[in-house]
Amino acid sequence: MRVAKIAIEEHVQMPEGAGAQVSAVWPKVQRELIEEMDRGGIEIAVLSLRSGGIQNITDPRQALESARRSNDLMAELVARCPQRLQAFASLPMLDVEAAAEELTRSVKQLGLKGALVKGFSDGKSPDAPVYYDLPEYAPFWETVQALEVPFYLHPRYPMGTPLDLAGHPWFRGSAWSFGADTALHALRLMASGLFDRFPKATVVLGHLGETLPNVMWRIDHRLAEERLGMPAQRPLNHYLRNNFYVTTSGNFYTPALVNAIANLGVERVLFAVDFPWERVSDATGWFDQLDSISEPDWERIARTNAEKLLRLGSFAVSR
Repeated sequence: MRVAKIAIEEHVQMPEGAGAQVSAVWPKVQRELIEEMDRGGIEIAVLSLRSGGIQNITDPRQALESARRSNDLMAELVARCPQRLQAFASLPMLDVEAAAEELTRSVKQLGLKGALVKGFSDGKSPDAPVYYDLPEYAPFWETVQALEVPFYLHPRYPMGTPLDLAGHPWFRGSAWSFGADTALHALRLMASGLFDRFPKATVVLGHLGETLPNVMWRIDHRLAEERLGMPAQRPLNHYLRNNFYVTTSGNFYTPALVNAIANLGVERVLFAVDFPWERVSDATGWFDQLDSISEPDWERIARTNAEKLLRLGSFAVSR
């Protein structure tokens, strides 16, 4: 019998306001998530904030207050059912020092398992996104490395309309531009030399790597011909294989999974659903029927890779 799974990108909408209580969201989590977990053979779900809220806030103080409130509530939610739920922190990334301090508090005091950040942060103007490869983010990445926790880089809508593809707005969301913007953000992190400076920093990408496992050979092939002063000391695929994990969230396609395993190695692939945007039954129905990978590899993706990355310990529960 196969082991129960750990799903690491599952979202909940936390109540707003300073007086918000977990009791307002708990019945919905029980009814919509935990019951679905039971049906799909998922033992543990790692929760994160459903909305893009924190990265949309341009006032650093307000962003910090919202992140702290959200993280406190997330920890309380986990405390209600620690055998089934864990969580990632939200972070106010516009303030580098505050982001590092809040990550430290969330991990060391609240017991959260890392951070999930909804892509770039809104800058001072409507078309000035802030990405985290900038030099001023070095102290933050130093903290990520020191804490030995993952940083989940999650998509969001791009600023402006450059990815509308000349009047094709249907490509602006999850069908294309979510992944395109997140993949570019990940490439910026790699190319900046970040992982040469912090070789143990860990980033997670959803959707089986936002297409990057499919294109890294071509990227490195061309960059070998035209580096143009790129700071990274190694081919970018080295960082993808050594500093990144990818999850199955929202990409339940066996050839894409096989390709991700071939490029990164099976130890760098994790199971996820992307609840509530994706149906648990679609994710588990596909994954549980996989016969194109070995049973030990299936168990690594389903559970043991997440146990190691998140330091959860081994429960070895079978379904």
